[in-house]
Amino acid sequence: MTDFLLAVAQQGLGAKVLRQLGLPSPVKLKRGEGAYSAKPLANQTIGLIIAPEQSTQLTPVIQQLGGQSLIRGDQVRDGLLLNGIIVDANGCHSVEALRSLFEQLQAALPRLRKHGRILVLTASSSVQQAAAAAAFNQGFVGLTKSLAKEVGKRGVTVNLLKVDPGCQHRLYAPVAFFLGHYSSYITGQSLHISCGIPAPAQLPATAVLSGKAAVVTGAAGGIGAETAKRLASEGAHVICLDTAGQTEKLNALAADIGGTAIVADITQPEAAIALTDWCKSNKRQLDVIVHNAGITRDKTLARMSEKQWDAVLAVNLQAILELDAALLDHDLIAAEARVVCLSSISGIAGNYGQTNYAFTKAALIGYVKAQAVKLGSRGVTVNAVAPGFIETDMTASLPVLVREAGRRLNALSQGGKPGDVAEAIQFLVSPGASGISGQTLRVCGGSLLGA
Repeated sequence: MTDFLLAVAQQGLGAKVLRQLGLPSPVKLKRGEGAYSAKPLANQTIGLIIAPEQSTQLTPVIQQLGGQSLIRGDQVRDGLLLNGIIVDANGCHSVEALRSLFEQLQAALPRLRKHGRILVLTASSSVQQAAAAAAFNQGFVGLTKSLAKEVGKRGVTVNLLKVDPGCQHRLYAPVAFFLGHYSSYITGQSLHISCGIPAPAQLPATAVLSGKAAVVTGAAGGIGAETAKRLASEGAHVICLDTAGQTEKLNALAADIGGTAIVADITQPEAAIALTDWCKSNKRQLDVIVHNAGITRDKTLARMSEKQWDAVLAVNLQAILELDAALLDHDLIAAEARVVCLSSISGIAGNYGQTNYAFTKAALIGYVKAQAVKLGSRGVTVNAVAPGFIETDMTASLPVLVREAGRRLNALSQGGKPGDVAEAIQFLVSPGASGISGQTLRVCGGSLLGA
């Protein structure tokens, strides 16, 4: 599906005409390609902004990730170009310290390259901390969201990590992800990094899913297919599960990535039986579970049929609950496994004519919070990904004005791609994401909906 404004904006004259007409002139995003590399920040220059008299523990992180140099914010000079900026605001709990960060960030922004990355780090908030500290930590959420809207026109993203005390060693994978181009459609978002989940003994930098068994439901097309391919590129054996109507596509995908195809309806017991049978016959537990399958049956609540209501609840929610329960009953979820559910910004903001769909996607946000607590002692993380407007067959069928609104009402002024969602899933299922659980990561380009 072609985005006309995005295509026109890539031409010099076209971009000028769009600006004269007052229309958005979106930048074609620079996206990560292929599997993770050992030095994801190789040859990159990162600006480091910290408050006066504050120390930082990020230097070894950047060095291990291959960063070429780390320049203090007060040392940024004309002629120096930055690939990324880290604002280490841990300990910034006064107006005076904040003023210093403001001055350094303001000086560094003009030096940030197109498609650059800004990552803000703060301490996590708790009811036990001083009120002033809690106020400043939360203030950076507003700064992150606002700055993301200001710089998105250049393809620049801004995200925030709230880090628990003593959990800096959990930062390598999150810093690599948010300073790299695999996160190009994620901006204005916050994640909490904790040490509540035991860290894996091995944290490989490449082939991070080597030897792992993964399952992706609804794998035949769109986000599901891209996710299956991405997991396979990191070494996972992927079980691709979808309905009989998708058999041809499913078999082709599984053959292409060296995975296994299972044809089954997840709303029926056959899906759980087929999956448990595969695990038992191969003497394997599942290391990665991606609940991607979902449907819409849109209609206002007053006009919605029982069939439309029941169908969405069955696929989008009940099937997930029952499949996870079956896997747990048979002890087929491995220690240190990763579970990701596909939510939606409709579950966060609501959407006209989608009471059934929005209920299920909001329910999954609550589900991952509870499951994360239940399974955390085994090193299992459970998270959700909430896509915004993604260019798929489903969104291609929307009325043109609705489609254009979905594309433009975000900080990056464009729709995302299925691969953007797959990258977020890949990050969350990586061993290095052990500090993230019970959370929902929006992949929405900084959408105004539910912001």
